[in-house]
Amino acid sequence: MADQKRLNLYRNIGIIAHIDAGKTTLTERILFYTGRSHRMGEVHDGTAVMDWMEQEQERGITITSAVTTCEWRGHEIHLIDTPGHVDFTIEVERSLRVLDGAIAVFSGVDGVEPQSETVWHQADRYHVPKIAFVNKMDRIGADFNNTVSQIAAKFKTIPLPIQLPLGAEANFRGVIDLVSMKQTFWLDETLGAEFRIEEIDPALMAEANEAREDLVAKLGEFDDELMERYLGGDDITAEQLIAVIRRLTLELKAVPVLCGSALKNKGVQPLLEAIVDFLPSPLDVPPIEVINPQTGAVEQRNPDEQGPLAALAYKIFMEQGRKLTYLRIYSGVLRVGADVLNVSKGSREKVSRIFQMHANKRERIEKSGAGNLVAVLGLKTTTTGDSICDPDRPVLLEPVEAYEPVISISKETQLRADQEKLFDSLSKLSEEDPTFRFAESADTGQIIVSGMGELHLEIVLNRLDRDYHVQVNSGKPQVVYRETITRPSEGTGVFDREIAGARHFAEVRLHLSPRERGHGDAIENRVRDGSIPEIFFPAIEQGTKEAMSSGTISGYPVVDVDTNVFTGTFMEGASSELAFRVAASMAFRNAFEQGAPVLLEPYMSVEILTPDDFLGEVLGDINMRKGRIESIAARKAIQVIEAVVPLSKMFGYSTSLRSSTQGRATFTMHFSHYDLSSS
Repeated sequence: MADQKRLNLYRNIGIIAHIDAGKTTLTERILFYTGRSHRMGEVHDGTAVMDWMEQEQERGITITSAVTTCEWRGHEIHLIDTPGHVDFTIEVERSLRVLDGAIAVFSGVDGVEPQSETVWHQADRYHVPKIAFVNKMDRIGADFNNTVSQIAAKFKTIPLPIQLPLGAEANFRGVIDLVSMKQTFWLDETLGAEFRIEEIDPALMAEANEAREDLVAKLGEFDDELMERYLGGDDITAEQLIAVIRRLTLELKAVPVLCGSALKNKGVQPLLEAIVDFLPSPLDVPPIEVINPQTGAVEQRNPDEQGPLAALAYKIFMEQGRKLTYLRIYSGVLRVGADVLNVSKGSREKVSRIFQMHANKRERIEKSGAGNLVAVLGLKTTTTGDSICDPDRPVLLEPVEAYEPVISISKETQLRADQEKLFDSLSKLSEEDPTFRFAESADTGQIIVSGMGELHLEIVLNRLDRDYHVQVNSGKPQVVYRETITRPSEGTGVFDREIAGARHFAEVRLHLSPRERGHGDAIENRVRDGSIPEIFFPAIEQGTKEAMSSGTISGYPVVDVDTNVFTGTFMEGASSELAFRVAASMAFRNAFEQGAPVLLEPYMSVEILTPDDFLGEVLGDINMRKGRIESIAARKAIQVIEAVVPLSKMFGYSTSLRSSTQGRATFTMHFSHYDLSSS
């Protein structure tokens, strides 16, 4: 029972948003007001506690998700501050995979921006309940109601404004709480640590009453008892409203919306109250579903320290050559010195140390139980997405989904003596970041590194120099293309060779057909004449996948192809798995060449915010880059352009946009889809 009571006081939450919406600034205020830190760090002067990497402090952006712990109203809040830049979206993905709730931060000026939509949908995929915080209410052009309307329209959810802003722009001074029907002012001289709760100003009472009626009416649609009280004219208490709002939030039917200005230290404490009141504890989310690797059956693990250990490695970080593994413990207890099983790798590991993390600072602990986020030393073979569990009760948890890189750069060391060091350093970086890949080019001998964007690869190059002391020369960025076919085709592969004194023979015939864009690859066994025994199909599938990893045009991966194995030849005593694997690979390549193969390139969704004066120049530049304009919308004095542009045409765009708009326009982009090459 004590375990359940402790878990009920836990909140595992993340802060998610578009870049520059104010996530890290908000996190710094949370740490300050909860007493976790004793000075208020600022992003703009490089003193933010959570942005501890040198690259983060220099650029004023979050690059890696940082985890910390603080307390509010007797509740223990485990908090992850995630990046907003699309190049580091894997950090958001793996954080949301292990979190129970999230705070979505929106700029009151800019409303719902593209990366806000991306991270919101990521949270939806993992069924993560959310609170919305409309930030920057002190800025010129801030519009709370407009942001609430955008949340409703773009996310197809029910926003529940539980606050109204007191004043606007430079006159923003506090909030009206529609649940308690009080207003709150923050005292600037105390850096917002102290505030005054008062009765609502009579001049604002009519607006507040109307907003509360709207709130109660929305809630009443989901709660019969509340609707009866509302229609009967009965008083409705704050406790009754909180209970219904919490239920709807946990069921993902509605999203409470609050407002404030993190930079001006206003609105943070009510947000902490909302975290405790509305976001789930580990007991409020459904038990984690796992797969028993021995039986293949789906099982459930409840958040219970008395149960067998089940944990997910959601992040790897290399610190001074030592591997730190971040875990979310779903059930059981993890102890220092314990032997655990990495089910994903099939290897046993020993836990040498356990840490409670505060950004890059570590507090050693001897054990940790269900519901916790911890970091561990000693797990040598573990990588992102691996399942860690009790050796006697193995289970597999759903892994973290990784994204495919879209951009590559060639690298070579300045000193030949550094070549081996370069491989070792890149291996460590790719272990940390599943979206970063590297390989050696067979043609040039250069190392080809691939990532999610120019900034992503720039950060990696910077870390190679600073953290691993390897200087490299870089080539120009190259787009990571894909290959596919445009018409059905057939191909035959025959492998007949003597190896180590034994004959290996197999013949495989395949039929390929193109699939719709974005539908991926499929391999099916259509052998109906018994010409190939069923036992060899895994080898054929493996050989086909090997061939798909490198197309025949330029060696790029093959996508959107349907492969049917329909016949072949088997020879008793001579046919082997090796023979069928190689024959399938040969057949696929043969068929692929007959299918009129073409290159596909990544297209990016681009959103550009530009003053009216420069609209023509920006549109002209997008057209020059073979982009397609999707929409143009006015947002006060700013024009918002949404376009789809080939990635190959977007290199250097930030410099071009700055020069053509006198530095007044901004843009964001993220991967949209693969399509026929524009060049």
